[in-house]
Amino acid sequence: MSSSPEERAIRFLYERYSEPLSLADIANSAILSRFHFCRTFRDATGVTPGRFLSAIRIYQAKRLLLNTRMNVTEIAFAVGYNSLGSFSNHFTDSVGIAPGRFRRISKIGGFKLPRPQRASSSSHATVTGTIVFPRGFASGRVYLGAFDTPIVQRQPAAAVIVEAPATDVPCSFQLADVPQGTWFIRAVAVADNTDPEPWTRRSLLVGGVGPVTVDADAVISARIELRPRRPTDLPILLALPDFEPPSADGTPAQAEFAVAQTMRSA
Repeated sequence: MSSSPEERAIRFLYERYSEPLSLADIANSAILSRFHFCRTFRDATGVTPGRFLSAIRIYQAKRLLLNTRMNVTEIAFAVGYNSLGSFSNHFTDSVGIAPGRFRRISKIGGFKLPRPQRASSSSHATVTGTIVFPRGFASGRVYLGAFDTPIVQRQPAAAVIVEAPATDVPCSFQLADVPQGTWFIRAVAVADNTDPEPWTRRSLLVGGVGPVTVDADAVISARIELRPRRPTDLPILLALPDFEPPSADGTPAQAEFAVAQTMRSA
């Protein structure tokens, strides 16, 4: 099956992320004009090519911090940054902790549920709904957050961990204290499937809705349908509890996280 222009461009970004790529370079990889490419790419991914490239660079930095002995300065330049300070600030803002601390914590599996950011508004709302697992998955642990971008990055405005029981019935969730504003509700889950081979049972699932406009004291209903990652899905940048950072092979065809252990209580 032939890949779409967006998939070709994303593959190109994963292969050339360390280089100073221009929009023309990326559009040429998709064999499209820059204008047409920007529109179709955003329709497919929810972000601009530049934002996707930036996310890939931080994602690959996480992988290098886990799987190599390169120092932070070497990693900054290896993923396309010209300044250690710029890299450190961007990494910390996206992942939630500084690069050096991320490396230390990843060795002991001590990531905690990211604290929601402080809202300037005193009015909050609740987002409720159901989480639906794909066929073949019956249970799992779901991280659910309200983000200001389609990318799972930065401190969420509100967050919760949902324990999904081993049943085919969709599980309910309640995301409380969501401030007024426009948010992307994003879910990341580690789930068990029905594969008889025990080493293949743990899988990463993603899902979400948005943008969702939240008004004061409103109760909003949402249906989150989880699914395996697609090539056009954005990398997950935020350090989440008990998710091991990216594996050694960081190509989009691979699972974004290798789950090494049963998720513990946050």
